Amino acid sequence: MATTTQQGDADRKHTVTDSTGVGSRAREEEEEELQVREQEDRRPHPDGKRQQSELLHKLKDRILLGLVLGLVLRALVLLVLVLLVLVILVLVLLVLVLLVLLVPVLEFGHMERRQSLEEQLKCPVCLDVFTEPLMLQCGHSYCRCCVRSMTMDLLGQLQCPVCRCAVDGDNPPPNVSLARIIEALQEVSVPSEAQLKSCPQHHNPLILYCEDELMLICGLCGSIGSHRGHRITPVSSVYGRMKNESDVLKWVVRKEFGELRRCLEVEEVGFMQQVETSAAVLILSLQNQTDQLNQNLNRLQEAHNTLQDLSNEGHLDFITVLFRESQELHQREERLFSSVNFKPGFNHNDVKLTVWRRLHRKVLPAPEMLKLDPQTAHPMLELHHGDTVVVCGALLRRLPDNPERFIYSYCVLANPGFSSGKHYWEVEVGIKPKWRLGLIKGTTSRKAKLVKTPEGGVWLIGLKDGVYEAFTSPRVVLPLTVPPRRLGLFLDYEGGGLTFYNSDNPDELGFIYSFRLEVQGKVYPLLDVCWHDRGDNKQPLALALPHRVQLLPLSLPLPHKQDK
Repeated sequence: MATTTQQGDADRKHTVTDSTGVGSRAREEEEEELQVREQEDRRPHPDGKRQQSELLHKLKDRILLGLVLGLVLRALVLLVLVLLVLVILVLVLLVLVLLVLLVPVLEFGHMERRQSLEEQLKCPVCLDVFTEPLMLQCGHSYCRCCVRSMTMDLLGQLQCPVCRCAVDGDNPPPNVSLARIIEALQEVSVPSEAQLKSCPQHHNPLILYCEDELMLICGLCGSIGSHRGHRITPVSSVYGRMKNESDVLKWVVRKEFGELRRCLEVEEVGFMQQVETSAAVLILSLQNQTDQLNQNLNRLQEAHNTLQDLSNEGHLDFITVLFRESQELHQREERLFSSVNFKPGFNHNDVKLTVWRRLHRKVLPAPEMLKLDPQTAHPMLELHHGDTVVVCGALLRRLPDNPERFIYSYCVLANPGFSSGKHYWEVEVGIKPKWRLGLIKGTTSRKAKLVKTPEGGVWLIGLKDGVYEAFTSPRVVLPLTVPPRRLGLFLDYEGGGLTFYNSDNPDELGFIYSFRLEVQGKVYPLLDVCWHDRGDNKQPLALALPHRVQLLPLSLPLPHKQDK
């Protein structure tokens, strides 16, 4: 029974197992069918794939077409913009060309009008635009300084240079209308303050001053512009400094012109005194001769009465007395008229020449107080009178061979040297038969024979065997008719000139020769006494003290001299 029960349980298990297996296989088959269907559904159909590819191609074509159209539109827009820019540039260039062409024409026309107006506003004497115009009685106008320069006669009248009319020269009235026209013209020609105070490059205020290029600049010009690294100073400090320099310069100019006016006034007083003295002497002579004429008339009247008395006597006595009286009258007449001299003793050109030469002497710088430098003197040279006189001795002295000393040439230099400015000094040569004077560069070698030419750094004139020469290449013979005993040397360092004068007469400097020199660094006055020539050339050279210029009295008549 138990076995039957176990068999029954096994059969039931087998039945259940069979039924379960059949169910799972069915489910698996269903799942496989579902998967196959899904795969079939997923697998594209041949017609659908073709349609899909066509759609993709169309989509790609449309996208490409859109891109191409977009690029074309962008290119067209860029082309239009470029064309617009080109048109604008062409228009700007045309405007600039027109401005470049028209501005000079307009400026030229403005300049022509301005020049024509300035020509009408020029003084006939100085040929410059009127300054403080004065109007004469004849209607013509002149500058105040030009009117003052005109010569007036004893009645205070002067001759108009244009119409030659004699007009009153005392205090002519100012031409106010003409002065206002000139002021208006000058105001138009002055640029506005806005243009003066802004930088043309950066359009910033001009608040700095470039010391190297001497011009106003802005802050950017000094920091990043063309003036970077230059010496720059604020305008305010430069203004104060230049204002002080300007005040000093004005004071010097006023002082110098005041001195010139004083000299002219002294010269005028001297000439007027001479004229008055000559006129008084002439008038006195005429009065004396008038008295003599009256006396002679009385004697003639007496002779006439005597002749009438003698006419009643014998003819022989009458002829004898008449002959004697006629001879006496003839002699008196010769004595009377031979003593009359109507010549004034000088002329206008003499006066102008003398005044001009004296003014030329006055405008030269004050003579330098130089001293000879013993450290540069040749061992045979001896210095005397406080190192102002040099003479060639008989013995060669033992002196230190310092670099400054001349060894070959019998020379000595004067101190101080000059590196700028204008300087004038005088040297006394006397009757010395051989000498040389001039200027030498401080860097010229002194241990060998001097190359006496400007190319060698030496500018000299000298005397040898009675011939005056300028030491150039070739040498120039100086035609001096009167041997100078005192020479003046004038150096204009910046102007590049060295001029020699005959300064024997302090009032009349005679021109001798002039060098043109371009030099940098110090230059020194040079005195070459030359060898003593066994006593024939033993006379000294001396740095001369300045003359005391004697303006009065004047000796008339004045001589005519022309400096060569």
